[in-house]
Amino acid sequence: MHCTRKVTDDLVWVGTNDRRLAMFEGIYSVPDGVSYNAYLLLDEKTVLFDTVDQVTGPIFFENLAHTLGGRTLDFLMVHHMEPDHSACLAELVLRYPQVTIICNAKTSAMIGQFFGTELQARCRLVKEGESFSSGKHHFTFMMAPMVHWPEVMVSYDSTDGILFSADAFGVFGALNGALFADEVDFERDYLSEARRYYANICGKYGPQVQALLRKIGALDVRLLCPLHGFVWRENIGYYVEKYRRWSTYTPEAAGVMIAYASVYGHTENAAEILACRLRERGIATQMFDVSVKAASDIVAAAFYHSHLVFASTTYNAGIFVSMEEVLRDLAAHNLQNRTVALIENGSWVPMAGKLMRELLGGMKNITLLDRTLTLLSALKDGQAEELEQLADAIAQTVHPV
Repeated sequence: MHCTRKVTDDLVWVGTNDRRLAMFEGIYSVPDGVSYNAYLLLDEKTVLFDTVDQVTGPIFFENLAHTLGGRTLDFLMVHHMEPDHSACLAELVLRYPQVTIICNAKTSAMIGQFFGTELQARCRLVKEGESFSSGKHHFTFMMAPMVHWPEVMVSYDSTDGILFSADAFGVFGALNGALFADEVDFERDYLSEARRYYANICGKYGPQVQALLRKIGALDVRLLCPLHGFVWRENIGYYVEKYRRWSTYTPEAAGVMIAYASVYGHTENAAEILACRLRERGIATQMFDVSVKAASDIVAAAFYHSHLVFASTTYNAGIFVSMEEVLRDLAAHNLQNRTVALIENGSWVPMAGKLMRELLGGMKNITLLDRTLTLLSALKDGQAEELEQLADAIAQTVHPV
């Protein structure tokens, strides 16, 4: 049996969905699964765009064989060598020994690393701006290094205005029978996962994403075909604008994300009261316990909000372990252009605030508010005014986005 869907009259989605995967890349939870998108073009020459993860390989090969309908596979176009898109490459060559692999030089080197030099002999190398024709369809290649591996490229079919965008414009989540973004309520049900995907997969590489956006900005893109998630055929500009914001580290909303680390609840209590005071001032808030919520969710929320508050107890004379992990993750993903306030706690020597300030100080364009709220074990009655002042200091810097 096969599970395929037409993208256009001669382009077919032959990918797969994986709902058993617990952790994408071994680090990002995917409770709703993930799709591995592969596409087959039935032109004068047949062209396959990428493969899938080996765990769903049997379904992929059924889809591919059915769609080929006895035709040979002439070309495989490799946009990205990460194994969730290339793991089936060796078996594909065994099944279709006449296939030619279209890729760039860096991709060819990785094919040798993953599969040995024999497969490299099948590679037809392309460079930036070079073209390829499968008959009716004409393709141009654009390099997209570090979106999000160094070998990544995208291809543009000028005949139908299709951009095969590799990992750019992807989203976590299985497709559940849908293929096109307009078949679902994307903003309600998938935008948060698209943001989490971008922030954690591509977030570090904003300048490189911007470079790709400039390249595709001059193209007439009528279909957007990523390697994860939905195909876009309507309102493409909406999604491109999200990538413009995310890649320039521009907040989507004026609001405050509060992330806290609390051992016995006292630091949490201060964070809760601050959230109340901010809400009383008409400012939206979102709270996370860093010991419970995955860092990938907190990173995504930090990309969304204009203001961040980190509240941490002092632990072993340092920042609480899970809070330090979150802060280092944010720094690793190159987050910038945010206003940050701090709350620290310590029963004998409060050190978390100083250390958090040092860690955040190494990040670009981070405005650290001078006012830090310090707790000695627990909030005291006299500190209510300090919380009001901290809320005021934050509120004065919150402006519409």
